[in-house]
Amino acid sequence: MPLADLERWHIEPETGNIGHDSGKFFTVEGLDVQLPEAAVSSWTQPIINQPEVGILGILVKEFHGVLHCLMQAKVEPGNFNGVQLSPTVQATKSNYTKVHQGKSVPYLEYFRDRSRPHRVIADVRQSEQGSWFHQKRNRNIIIEVFEDVELLEGFCWLTIGQVHELLAVEDLINMDARTVLSCLPFAGAQLPEVSGDGFRASLVRSCGEEFGSAHSTGEVLTWITDARTRYDVDARRIPLNQVRNWCRSDELIWHESGAFFNVIGVNVKAGGREVAQWMQPMIEPLGIGVVAVLVKRINGVLHALMHTRVEPGYLDVIELAPTVQCTPENYDLLPSAARPPFLDEVLGADPAAIRYETVLSEEGGRFYHARNRYLVVETEREISPEEHPDYRWLSLGQLAELLRHSHYVNIQARSLIACMHSLWSPQTAYA
Repeated sequence: MPLADLERWHIEPETGNIGHDSGKFFTVEGLDVQLPEAAVSSWTQPIINQPEVGILGILVKEFHGVLHCLMQAKVEPGNFNGVQLSPTVQATKSNYTKVHQGKSVPYLEYFRDRSRPHRVIADVRQSEQGSWFHQKRNRNIIIEVFEDVELLEGFCWLTIGQVHELLAVEDLINMDARTVLSCLPFAGAQLPEVSGDGFRASLVRSCGEEFGSAHSTGEVLTWITDARTRYDVDARRIPLNQVRNWCRSDELIWHESGAFFNVIGVNVKAGGREVAQWMQPMIEPLGIGVVAVLVKRINGVLHALMHTRVEPGYLDVIELAPTVQCTPENYDLLPSAARPPFLDEVLGADPAAIRYETVLSEEGGRFYHARNRYLVVETEREISPEEHPDYRWLSLGQLAELLRHSHYVNIQARSLIACMHSLWSPQTAYA
């Protein structure tokens, strides 16, 4: 749909911002970014401002001693293939307070009524894409229930192992499910017995927080704090009609180069939703991105090479990102110094070194056909902090510990962590 024709949405005459008539949901605004030390030191862009904190929650329950997740087959307007597996609850505050005047969100009471007899396994606020959202956060919750739960149409119980196995299928486990699954602590996992120094053995050993880690968690926290102090980032919201190098018509908004992303309008008709029909703006990325982590066995323990990445929409300057996170085609238009380190190594990786590779969709509620190629690539390369000060080797146990806290590990890295969980045992049981 043309942006100018979206029902219940309006374009503010003075600013050009796009907002909902209710004043809820989200707005599309402009962002002015100043990053003096970067290869690209300043730019402006459209960005989604959605200050509400939504709920992403998975109910879990033991059946015959094996933990199961209650997953939902959910349609989102931006999904590449229609239905994907989502958390039990995936709802913004505007949705669950019924601003849309539609149906109630199923199972929401389990996550809001704390008087119920259940166990909280994880509960933490985490960020979303810092390149497209301005300081967006969602509450990631995993609740274990002990009573019988009515199984509604469109929902099913899957074991942890089944969910992990399905992470190998393209565009099936959605982004919101992956971020919640990444918060599932190793402390409750019945890790398999392993011996030797193979990839799987090193991966299982990596689940220990400090065991064999190249850097102590204290050293990692200091490194992150140093990066947040070192980078001088000024990201200021501006009227959408003041963004530079972007073009606008009644139909859409696009960058003059034809790269990066568009802002489009959509008219949605979907079953199994609280509302059967609505219109909205969306971000449409151009090209399939690459999200990859280099992993290495250090002292028999698998480590992931993490990057202190600056994105303009982050609440606290930087978050830990995968080794590579980009859309390669975009760098054809940018200075050569902006090209991400290790991108060529990932793109040219020997197939025998690729431990995981799948194309997965990003959030389908705000992004249209946003897809990334997720990879785990094993390397033997020596990478020193002196040579690459923005990169460090961390174990999975250390990343799991950081995930207990907000704004340390970004959404793309959380997806990869969920994918890496699936590599050490496809049929893991959690106690």
